[in-house]
Amino acid sequence: MCKFCEFRSLLYVTFFLPCVILKSIINTSIIRTEEPHMYLLPRPQEMLLQDNVFYVDYTAEICIDPEASPEWLHYASLLQKEIEQDTGFHLNINRNLPVFQTPSILLKSTSGHSQQEYTLRIRESGILLTASSNSGMLYAIQTLRQIIRQEGACLPGLDIHDFPVISNRGLYYDVTRGRIPTLSYLKKMADTLSFYKINQLHLYIEHTYMFRNLSEVWRDDTPLTSSDILELDRYCADLGIELVPSIASFGHLYKILRTKSFRHLCEREDLCEEPFGFIDRMEHHTIDVSNEESFSFIWSLIEEYLPLFRSDKFNICGDETFDLGTGKSHELAEREGTQQLYIQYIKKLCDALVTHGKTPMFWGDIVCKSPEVLSVLPKETICLNWGYDANVGETNTALLSKTGVRLYNCPGVSGWNQFVNQYHTAYENIRRMCSYGIQYGAEGILNTDWGDFGHINHPDMSVIGWIYGAVFSWNNEEIPFDEINHAISRIEFHDPNEQFVHLVNNISTLWTFHWGDLIGSLEKHRPFFDADHLPALRHSVKLLNAKRTELLSYISCMDGRKKDVIRPYLIALDGMLLLQEIAIFFVDRNESTGQENGRLLAGRLEHWFYYYKQEWRITSRESELYRTQNVINELADRLRG
Repeated sequence: MCKFCEFRSLLYVTFFLPCVILKSIINTSIIRTEEPHMYLLPRPQEMLLQDNVFYVDYTAEICIDPEASPEWLHYASLLQKEIEQDTGFHLNINRNLPVFQTPSILLKSTSGHSQQEYTLRIRESGILLTASSNSGMLYAIQTLRQIIRQEGACLPGLDIHDFPVISNRGLYYDVTRGRIPTLSYLKKMADTLSFYKINQLHLYIEHTYMFRNLSEVWRDDTPLTSSDILELDRYCADLGIELVPSIASFGHLYKILRTKSFRHLCEREDLCEEPFGFIDRMEHHTIDVSNEESFSFIWSLIEEYLPLFRSDKFNICGDETFDLGTGKSHELAEREGTQQLYIQYIKKLCDALVTHGKTPMFWGDIVCKSPEVLSVLPKETICLNWGYDANVGETNTALLSKTGVRLYNCPGVSGWNQFVNQYHTAYENIRRMCSYGIQYGAEGILNTDWGDFGHINHPDMSVIGWIYGAVFSWNNEEIPFDEINHAISRIEFHDPNEQFVHLVNNISTLWTFHWGDLIGSLEKHRPFFDADHLPALRHSVKLLNAKRTELLSYISCMDGRKKDVIRPYLIALDGMLLLQEIAIFFVDRNESTGQENGRLLAGRLEHWFYYYKQEWRITSRESELYRTQNVINELADRLRG
């Protein structure tokens, strides 16, 4: 063979063949060939492109209006860091107006804008950002960062005038039922939320804060401390985020009400000796409101927790009080009614908070059954209306709005009980709940991220859902599912082909035997399916293996800064695959080879969980990882017979 032919063959094998294989695995549309769009998330209310370009030069300065708030220096430093990452230029920051003919980015204080309003103008001569408030300037900076992230040093001329349609846009994150993120990850979370103009964060606490008198409750955990909360509160404030305290005060007090010290306050004390169960934790352990000590105990926790936050709000939760009126308060409920028991206890907590200058917040699932009871609550109270289905309707939003109560609508990222979030469900749910909130005059949107059954999904997998919440709570314009996923792929995951979210968005649909099915099998002794499910289980194995290959093949398409986002998805896929194979084993066990196959599956499961734990510890404290370990151990033991 001649040298040229050898070279041509080598070129084909090395470069062209892998591309052909990649396209055939993923599909021919995965690599975008057209000119990429410039996306902004959330979309501005008004944007007009101009026929010019500003070139960011290493001599340019970031200039802060001398009359501006001192906080603007921090915002300027966020911009400085973004420019250095995306252009290589480390620009000087100055607290003076720009010098004539020096290329500059000017942060200008103005009057007449509303609290979160801003303008952004890019011209050939420079960039001008104007706002009347800290939040307005922060949001102008975040918009400019997104432009620079996509366009580098060559920024298109444009005019943007922007403001949110809903003032309060938050994330509610469960740090109780499985996963407690490290402080560094919570700060990373705040960075991400602020980047997409989210301005509230609630951390859900049942027992995972180090309350002084609850050592019996947190002694086997890795709780958040007062130092953690104070540091996170400061960090969030610097990013324009209000960290709102939130603790369970009525239902969902599982761990507290099973202790020797506090079980006497449990509505159903007869359940306290039951072994731990993920299902039991969701269904029981409401506090006994017929006992005056219950209020005193809960208020002592609120008084200890409240001073750590600069927020003027406090979320007392109060949802899913399933046991209310079924145990110690049964006689009182028979006399006064369960709804009256509920609302009078909520009122007592809300009145106490208002007396201390705080705005109470509580979940609205119970009062939706009798919305007229809301009239007894102090007028400051905010009702949190949640609903998580993809096709959620507007009934409860309309019902609560009609009462005149202050209202937040609360969708969800649909990650609970999943190894990978249900992204299409989250998109539909969040889009609808935000739309209803805007239609019925809600004061806020609080996007929820729960951790039912051990919080098994990696926290980064919820980022896509967080962004959906940010987008649809800022601007009521509807963005199609594929289009918003292109934008998230480009902005958040630095994916020039804009396909990463498309690649992962259907993973949650590919399994047949779910984590929740496994928990039900182990805790409630339900069967591991029957023979009728075998075709679906085997098809899931095929689909999950194909998706695994797609993910591995796509690593070469990702920006170097974001290649590591694929690893958690691969670990999750492997866990899902193993569950399908284990279900097949239990449904279709061959007596002659069953024991050996079971041992092999047990070993693979234990090896997989080793890597799962490694990944968990990158973002999270040990927290309740041991409970998931117990599930894996029990399953492996059953596989070995």
